[in-house]
Amino acid sequence: MIKFRLAHLSIAMAALGFVAATPVIGLSSAVAAEALRAEIGKPLQQAQAQMKQGKHKDALATLRGLDKVGNKTANETYTIERVRAAAASSAGDFDTAAKSFEALLDSGKLNASERSQFSEGLVGIYMRAGDLNKANSTIQNLLKQKDDPKLRAYLLQNYYKQGNTAALEQELSRIEKSGRLSEDQLGMLANIQLKKNDTAGYVRTIEKLAAGYPKAQYWTDLLNRVQRQPGYSQRLNIDVYRLKLANNLLKKPSEFMEMAQLVLQAKAPAEALKIIDRGYKAGALGTGADAARHQRLKELAEKNLAEQNKNFAALEAEYTAAKDADQMVGLGYAMVQAGQTDKGLKMMEEAIKAGGLRNADEAKLRMGEAYAVAGKKQQAIAAFKTVGGKDGTAELARYWILAVNHPLS
Repeated sequence: MIKFRLAHLSIAMAALGFVAATPVIGLSSAVAAEALRAEIGKPLQQAQAQMKQGKHKDALATLRGLDKVGNKTANETYTIERVRAAAASSAGDFDTAAKSFEALLDSGKLNASERSQFSEGLVGIYMRAGDLNKANSTIQNLLKQKDDPKLRAYLLQNYYKQGNTAALEQELSRIEKSGRLSEDQLGMLANIQLKKNDTAGYVRTIEKLAAGYPKAQYWTDLLNRVQRQPGYSQRLNIDVYRLKLANNLLKKPSEFMEMAQLVLQAKAPAEALKIIDRGYKAGALGTGADAARHQRLKELAEKNLAEQNKNFAALEAEYTAAKDADQMVGLGYAMVQAGQTDKGLKMMEEAIKAGGLRNADEAKLRMGEAYAVAGKKQQAIAAFKTVGGKDGTAELARYWILAVNHPLS
């Protein structure tokens, strides 16, 4: 009989493809010194030597010779499969490795820790071999024993690769009920919804991404979709720009210029100056062939602000006498931007309360924006929550709440 020591052997998992890691499964001390017949022990020693030399396919050929040996004990079979698992995984022979791993798991000789490690290794083998159904079945059995975010991520990835949208959505829904979905998981869900032409579901998912993982790409997608939706009012372009500015999404000179012009048309020159100054600080304005045009727009905003500051009282009296609630809302917003915060907010509140507005939801949206400018977060959120409408106001109000609660850095 030959004492065949296995304690120093390990099953290299690099070939199994679990991310970029290369975990190693050590051998059980229970088989550290197995007594083997010479016709089994010698070929195993030969296979071991071949593996040390990197000749893993040769080792597999040697081990196949042992399949002809009859009357093997349970320990002999277990030892052969343990060595074969190591050789096959290192050789990239995943079909053979899978059979060896399955045999080892069925042997009853693995302790609890090893069973877990070999089960995870088997998942990796199935995935590398492209047998995702078996990989998923193994993962599900492991998850019943213990939740493992890594394995759950592989399950989702496999469902996605298989195009099994029903199983993927079910699993994502289960995860969401127990906690927040990760950015990758939400991305998977968004892709599924796009493929299904589930626009409403897709938008809800992008909103969750913008709230939980604020990034320019999510905000840009949301705001572009608002402007493309049926019934969108072009009057709200100024509000879209305000959200873009709040999230630092304005980059092009034309964007700063167009927003400043829209704001000037809305009779809010103080806000226009802030936008222009942001453009200059960002290096988008004041340079290039249009630098003179940028300067002229700045001078116009300064002139309009000086005139408005002189006429605030007269304009307030005029609009109050005419009971023009829309003009009062606009003037109040301009005052907030000009630094007359309390007076401006009060003017807007009273105008909205008085009613008679051409578009009440639009006025409430501007009220929320004014609170946000004033740094009054809770009042802003409360105002935005009152906004309805089907022309884009409701969506923009919802996105303002996102911007206030989850600012894009």
